[in-house]
Amino acid sequence: MPPGPRLPRALQTAGFMLGGPRFLDACRRRYGDAVTFATLFDSQFVMVFHPALVKQVFQGSGTRLRAGEANAMLGPIVGQRSVLLLDGAEHLRHRRLLLPPFHGQRMQAYADVMGESADLEIDSWPVGEPFQLLPSMQSLALRVIMKAVFGFEPGAVEQELRDRLRAMIEPMARPRGLMLMYLLTRRGGDRAAAARFEASRRAVDEILFDEIARRRSDPGLVERDDVFSALLLAEDEDGSRLSDAEIRDELVTLLLAGHETTATGLAWAFDLLLHSPGVHKRASEGDSEYLDALVKETLRLRPVIPGVGRVVREEPLVLDGYVIPPGVEINPSIRMIHRRGDLYPEPAAFRPERFLGPDAPDTYTWIPFGGGTRRCLGASFAQVEMRIVLRRVLERCALRPGDPKLAEIHFRGITQAPRNGALAIQDRAPRAGLDQ
Repeated sequence: MPPGPRLPRALQTAGFMLGGPRFLDACRRRYGDAVTFATLFDSQFVMVFHPALVKQVFQGSGTRLRAGEANAMLGPIVGQRSVLLLDGAEHLRHRRLLLPPFHGQRMQAYADVMGESADLEIDSWPVGEPFQLLPSMQSLALRVIMKAVFGFEPGAVEQELRDRLRAMIEPMARPRGLMLMYLLTRRGGDRAAAARFEASRRAVDEILFDEIARRRSDPGLVERDDVFSALLLAEDEDGSRLSDAEIRDELVTLLLAGHETTATGLAWAFDLLLHSPGVHKRASEGDSEYLDALVKETLRLRPVIPGVGRVVREEPLVLDGYVIPPGVEINPSIRMIHRRGDLYPEPAAFRPERFLGPDAPDTYTWIPFGGGTRRCLGASFAQVEMRIVLRRVLERCALRPGDPKLAEIHFRGITQAPRNGALAIQDRAPRAGLDQ
């Protein structure tokens, strides 16, 4: 096994929670690019900090390196038939059925929804007083999910589902959400919290299963362009389709993966942008290539998810000269790869131009969406949404930071979010939107 700190598990847990990148960087410098840790959540796991090791993990066999097993903590939310929790052939089957709606001409229809949602949110912002961008971006991203993924038009049913979804996921997105998710997977945990979560999940499932039944009997299903309907119609080579339970699990997965994460990425983009006058000025010119670079640099400097995992199975894995036995989880550290000075000169600086030109970072040095066969299905969707929202805000609004300092990082469940919600001030009423 790779070397690592000999501190008690409680102290190593504190190092992760309180020291964050400083603790990890100190361990990397002392022990190398593969380090063995032990926390209260996991008695033994290995973190890797070098692109070559990340590449080996991402290119490894899906049956030997199991991401689904590493995501087991998400099971109470997304369900056991979610693509996030499956491994091997079953994972590949679900991935093939899920992938088509996120590519090709469908993206244009989603782009229109994203622009309209951005305009609605902009029109709700106050003028001349600080407001938090994070909850605004959460509202925007959920609106996009409801229309583009779930296919719901605004109305009473859509609002009821929005409310029930927020009630289910909000406890998981709080600073102690990770502990709550951990306890939900363990017997003898917080029974009251588990009962509340189970009730909120049943409330969501009631609407989703009713809608699944309604759409399966709808003769106009093939004419719809939302992801929900595409999943109902998706077929394997032998003509078999996803079950109702599988549809439910994948819908909740898409909500979790495409709502809180994209909203957090957008909040960070604006926080960094508003504190970087040169970047702000250039981004206001509206060049799509530069906006794409801005999105990528945001996700480098403030990755929403700090790391990903693979559990070793079947036989030991040789990694960087060490032998990792079955049952041990390997975690490529997204936030530490993105902070390496040998990969990113002045790694703490916000410089979108890193991603312009022929020497832009590659798929193993920029990994906010993971990699290999487990790379996030909605990566393109998220980047398009971030670019469209940034463009609309820059076109319509005159924003400045609501706090002279960049927001501090804190955890909302499994995501790294701005502690102050990304404060901004709008100096004038926004210019007219798309429909005005």
